[in-house]
Amino acid sequence: MKLTRRWTEPVPVDIAPLIDVAFQQLIYFLLTSSFVLSPAIPVRLPKATTSPQVNAATLVVTLTKDHLVYWENRVVTLKELQRELKAAGGDTPVLIRADRHAYVEKLIELWDLCRAAGYSEVHIATLSE
Repeated sequence: MKLTRRWTEPVPVDIAPLIDVAFQQLIYFLLTSSFVLSPAIPVRLPKATTSPQVNAATLVVTLTKDHLVYWENRVVTLKELQRELKAAGGDTPVLIRADRHAYVEKLIELWDLCRAAGYSEVHIATLSE
């Protein structure tokens, strides 16, 4: 018995629907993702019920739970921070982002340093409940 093969033309694969689905998933993940203010410096802010909203145009000083002080995403000493604050001028409000486990003494020291540099408006960042 002799079998013959039939040669059929290859069916073209349409990848347009696959690309559409991939783009829809990309858009979905971009829309549902959240963005963090300062991802490089992990700080757990304390909660407060009466915290007011602060203008986005502020100078940010960060105090971590390990008592490291950050200015513009770099670790600085208190003397360097004092120099940087004086160089920035005293017009803009200062926002201190202190971790909830940081010592209050260190927070007050930063507060006094900002006030001594000529800043009249110093705020402490909190999470609203």
